[in-house]
Amino acid sequence: MECVDLYRKGQADPIWAAADGLIFMGGPMSVNEGLPYLEAELAILRRSLDYDQPVLGVCLGSQLLARAAGARVYANGRKEIGWYDVTLTPAGEMDPLLGELNPRESVFHWHGETFDLPAGAEWLACSDACRNQAFRLGTNAYGLQFHLEVTPAMIEDWQRQDANCGDVRELDGPLDAHRDAAHLAECAGRVFGRWAALL
Repeated sequence: MECVDLYRKGQADPIWAAADGLIFMGGPMSVNEGLPYLEAELAILRRSLDYDQPVLGVCLGSQLLARAAGARVYANGRKEIGWYDVTLTPAGEMDPLLGELNPRESVFHWHGETFDLPAGAEWLACSDACRNQAFRLGTNAYGLQFHLEVTPAMIEDWQRQDANCGDVRELDGPLDAHRDAAHLAECAGRVFGRWAALL
C-alpha cells in the first residue's frame, strides 16, 4: 500500500495506473474550492473511472468521486457531525459491500456538503439529514459519505484540529468518541474487506 499526499509541494505524481485500486479519503476542504491538489485528484479519478479501476471514496473522497463522474457537490441542508444512523436502500441491502451491514447502522459523520448522484450510479444509503450517503458506479467504484474507518483516537484528534474548530464550536458538547466504536470497527472490517476483494 502506498499513501500519497498530493497537497504537499514536491510530492511525486503517483503511478495511479499501476495500482490495483485507489482510495480517496476525507478532509475539511471543499471540492468547490478549486485547490490544485483536489484538481489533480479529480483528474486521477476521471482516468480511473475510464479504466474501470476499483475506487473507494470516503467523505470528501465520495464528493470527489461524484464530481469526477459529472455530479454536483453543494452544501447539505445541515451539517452531520457525530454519530447518526444511515439506512440502506433496497439496492444497498443487496450490494456486495454494504449488504454486509444491517439495514440501519449507527456510523460516524463529519461533513457539511453533499452531492447529487452521478448518472448511472446505484443509490445505496441515506440518512435523515442527507439523502445521498453512499453510491456505486459500475461494479467497483464506491462513494461513502460517512466514516467507517475512524477510531476513538481519530475522533478525539479531529476535535482538536484547528481546521475543525469552527465545526466543533457549533456542537452542543464534545463528541463521544467511543459511543459505537467497537461495532463501527466490525462494520469497517467487513465492508473494507469486501472492497479489498475487488482488487
